[in-house]
Amino acid sequence: MSTQGGIKAIIAALLANIGIAVTKFVAFLLTGSSSMLAESIHSVADSGNQALLLLGGKRARRAATPQHPFGYGRERYVYAFIVSIVLFSLGGLFALYEAWHKWSDPHGITSWQWVPVTVLLAAIVMESFSFRTAIRESNLVRGRESWTRFIRRSKAPELPVVLLEDLGALVGLVFALFGVGMTLATGNGRWDAAGTAMIGLLLVTIAIVLAVETKSLLLGEGAEPADVSAIEQAVTAGPEVERIIHMKTLYLGPEELMVAAKIAVSRCESAEEVAQGIDAVEQRIRAAVPVARVIYLEPDIYQAPVGASTTFGPAGS
Repeated sequence: MSTQGGIKAIIAALLANIGIAVTKFVAFLLTGSSSMLAESIHSVADSGNQALLLLGGKRARRAATPQHPFGYGRERYVYAFIVSIVLFSLGGLFALYEAWHKWSDPHGITSWQWVPVTVLLAAIVMESFSFRTAIRESNLVRGRESWTRFIRRSKAPELPVVLLEDLGALVGLVFALFGVGMTLATGNGRWDAAGTAMIGLLLVTIAIVLAVETKSLLLGEGAEPADVSAIEQAVTAGPEVERIIHMKTLYLGPEELMVAAKIAVSRCESAEEVAQGIDAVEQRIRAAVPVARVIYLEPDIYQAPVGASTTFGPAGS
């Protein structure tokens, strides 16, 4: 995934959310609308989240150290997981609390009635520009994948996080517009509380989705089936390797894949020939899957299990 594209989408979302947060908070101070307060906190949380993603990207670029010999690439996953926690607590739970508070003490919007609607419509326009940037940058790397699969299978967390945040922000603005509009039309502040509760439930749902997907990345994911197949073909494409005995892959970061395999070589080869063969195989792997940057190949002599037919798939040695 393009790191530059992710940074561009994050910056666009950050600038939009800072401006939106200020205008929403001013509208809350003028009207006392709980939907406006919930949306203000939502935008503040989103702004903080984008700052966390930028910080995570910067820290992930640090060079490897003896204590962290594989580098810090997975730190981007850590900060993406923190984003889900912030969105859940500061965004979702606060909105639900504010909805409960407003429901217990409902009051209509009696002053500056035009302000919240104007602010929300302007926020929808600004948020749409941010969402469009995230979609455009995602399309550059998404290929033919569906949006659901892209969000679930992407190894770089930034674009999926920004996409979900921007989508949640747009839907939340619609919920806020509904709550404020019905409150203005009926004079009943519980419509405002209902809109706020809808925003809270939306943010909690998005936070849970982000947490689940990011947790999978934190635990460690292997290569996609297409990349695994490409690596296997690259290993066995030349005469150096008789077969793959077993192989495992692991993403060390969004753009760094580790490949570890035990390969069967000929009994007649010298140590020099085996070393040269391994070098050739590594070159083919990197050509087939460029993100495969850390490769460990262990040469071995294949021995079929006792009683097993040698015409079937590989078995352990």
